Amino acid sequence: MRIATCKPLPEPDPDEELLLHALRDRGVRARMAAWNDAREDWDARVPTLVRSTWDYIHHLEEFRAWIARASRAGPLWNPAHVLLGNLHKRYLLELAARGVPTVPTELVERGARTRLSALARARDWSDVVIKPAVGAGSFETHRFRFDAFPTGDGVLAGLSAERDMLVQPYLPSVESHGERALVWIAGEFTHAVRKTPRFSGHSEDVSHAMPISPAERAVGEQALAPLAKELLYARVDVAPGLDGKPQVMELELVEPSLFLVQHPPALERLARTVRDRLGALKD
Repeated sequence: MRIATCKPLPEPDPDEELLLHALRDRGVRARMAAWNDAREDWDARVPTLVRSTWDYIHHLEEFRAWIARASRAGPLWNPAHVLLGNLHKRYLLELAARGVPTVPTELVERGARTRLSALARARDWSDVVIKPAVGAGSFETHRFRFDAFPTGDGVLAGLSAERDMLVQPYLPSVESHGERALVWIAGEFTHAVRKTPRFSGHSEDVSHAMPISPAERAVGEQALAPLAKELLYARVDVAPGLDGKPQVMELELVEPSLFLVQHPPALERLARTVRDRLGALKD
């Protein structure tokens, strides 16, 4: 089987070697393959596990075409329709529409002449974050407080001329309680980690494995409910809103880091499930 990645990786993937070794220990022959490597035969009937395809945000249409091609040839995990539905963060608006507690989000479509200061004033936001609607890591993620909104007007105008953007209130809880990444593998949440706020050009600080509170688990399960039976992996990033209750910050179904080094049982569960799925294909 192949594990889809990109080359060069924009940053190291701590999960990569762990997963390769865990699969080999269970008799699974797996190798890394860059999704846009012209030397790869993506029409071959080989199962593909999507992992560190982190550069797709700069090649969106090509990545969509690759998903379609790879899924026609063999099993794709997660499945194609799940991946396609998670590429654009308008899914946050869809989560909110079906009642999932979600960080308030305004979508600024490409070419819109939206002023950050006016949008924030209308929503009574004095501290905001802007980020691309198709993005990963900290790519073009910026924070602006009230006194910097004039600068934010220019930054948002420049970015939205080229891409859809999101505007959200900055949640102070990410500095105290922290944003919690809830890792879900093969039918259940396995662990969480605490992540520090991350903006353009900054690195990410991640904690050891942490327990998941009942309130966080309930929000995560609500977010995943329509797709849960189809997913091999997922990550739901949550943080307390102004009311102290957890809200979804991100729902990662394409290529999330799963923080396997922090929780070996999650690595075991993922490798075992992949082995079992491959065995079922042979039956």
